[in-house]
Amino acid sequence: MIKQNIQIRIKDIAERAKVSIGTVDRVLHNRGEVAPATRKKILQIIEELDYQPNILASTLASKKSAVFATLFPEPPSKEGYWSKPLKGVKKRISELGQYGVQIQSFTFDQTDSKNFVHETERIVELHPDGVVLAPFFKKESLEFIKKLKKLEIPFVFIDSEIKDAGHLGYIGQDSYQSGMVSGKLLDLLVQEGNILVVHFAKEMDNQNHLVQREKGFYDWYKKKEGNIHEIFTTDVPDTNDAKWMMKIESKIREKNIRGIFVTNSKVFHIGQLLEKLNLKHIKVIGHDLLKENVECLKNDLVQFLICQRPEEQGYNSVNKLFRSVVQKREIAKRNYTSIDIVTKENIDYYKEFK
Repeated sequence: MIKQNIQIRIKDIAERAKVSIGTVDRVLHNRGEVAPATRKKILQIIEELDYQPNILASTLASKKSAVFATLFPEPPSKEGYWSKPLKGVKKRISELGQYGVQIQSFTFDQTDSKNFVHETERIVELHPDGVVLAPFFKKESLEFIKKLKKLEIPFVFIDSEIKDAGHLGYIGQDSYQSGMVSGKLLDLLVQEGNILVVHFAKEMDNQNHLVQREKGFYDWYKKKEGNIHEIFTTDVPDTNDAKWMMKIESKIREKNIRGIFVTNSKVFHIGQLLEKLNLKHIKVIGHDLLKENVECLKNDLVQFLICQRPEEQGYNSVNKLFRSVVQKREIAKRNYTSIDIVTKENIDYYKEFK
């Protein structure tokens, strides 16, 4: 690809392709009829010249700003997981000041689907130009999506995805594949005994990304020849109820549990419980670089954390809306973030905890 230090114009492309400016314009905006051979030739020249349309000039000329809304779970603390995607969102918005792009942030209680619905109603009233949505509650998310479609408001999924929902795109991990990776890691750690999958969440049937992680985890063991482990699953809807600890301890002792997979960022609860029960021989895998999780990792209470760069997700989700809504560009449907495997030995190389 030829890199240019000057602004490439439509006129330059037209001259090189030996066609009219109107023909190039029809190819760029995918409208009107253009002979296939001519279209192919023009697209090749566009790629060679690395043509970038002067979107800023046209956007400023229109004097119309875009307002995007985000709907994320309320983080339980300033260092909670969901504070990080919002940092990425704000960073990208700060870079788009010249375009007049604005953001309105909405949050909901992770334990309350009714609160989620309330916040979606506020967004509908706002009628934004685009929405970044964490579809935490699947059923309620689908109802919200119906309203967005009716209003012709494009939306992007972040963190988890509902298939075939009509979304503009998805930014986040492949939750199923993340579960597969966790299964392989725990399989390498646990040579005997059984495995326990723990969900710290209410309404598990409605928690799409956790369901996919669990499915990927189970499928790893189903596909493995000669599997000797039996897998059990338990849900913990409320950690404020101390009975959950008795429930987990009972499972560990009765089912000969030697490995535990926690499907979300609350793995520190298991690490702290194992320390209290003096069961440090049990191997544990969980998610996300929360401060409490990192402490468990460094103290050998958790062996691996599966991480997904939440700030990057927030940044890219807004960028995807911007490129589609403001710049009118075609964008990729899925943008999977990396599945990072973090250990005690490499945690200090992640900037959040240096």
